Amino acid sequence: MTSVLRHHCLRALGAGVLSVALLSGGTTGALAASPSPSSMASITVKADKTEVKAGDKVTFTGRTKGLEVGSPLVLQHEKSGRWIPLRATAKVKKGNSYALIAKLNTKGAEHLRIAGVSGSEKVYSPTVAVKVK
Repeated sequence: MTSVLRHHCLRALGAGVLSVALLSGGTTGALAASPSPSSMASITVKADKTEVKAGDKVTFTGRTKGLEVGSPLVLQHEKSGRWIPLRATAKVKKGNSYALIAKLNTKGAEHLRIAGVSGSEKVYSPTVAVKVK
C-alpha cells in the first residue's frame, strides 16, 4: 500500500513540475513577444499654419513619449516617395514637448513629419500637410 501511495505522489509531483515548466515556458514566450518600453515611443505634431507663401516660416509643435529629454528631432519632407531630412531640428524639452521652426521654400503641397530616435528604434510622427504658394 505504501508503494502505491508513493507512486501516486511521485506521479503527481512529476505532473506538477511538468505543468510549471510548460506554463513558465509559455509565459517566457509571451513576455518575449510583448513590446519593449522603447517600442512604445511616439511623437505628435501640429503645424501652426497649413498654408504659407514660399520662404515663410512654420512652427511645428508637439509632444513625445519614450524619448529622453535632449533627444534630437529633425523635420523631414516626402519627395518622390522618400523622406528627406530638412535643415530644421529641435530637441525634446523637459515635459516631453518640442517646438521646431522651418522655412518652407518648395512650392506645392508639402508632406512633413518629425523623426527621432528612442534607443535603437526610429520614431516618426504622423504626417502633416502644408501648402506652399
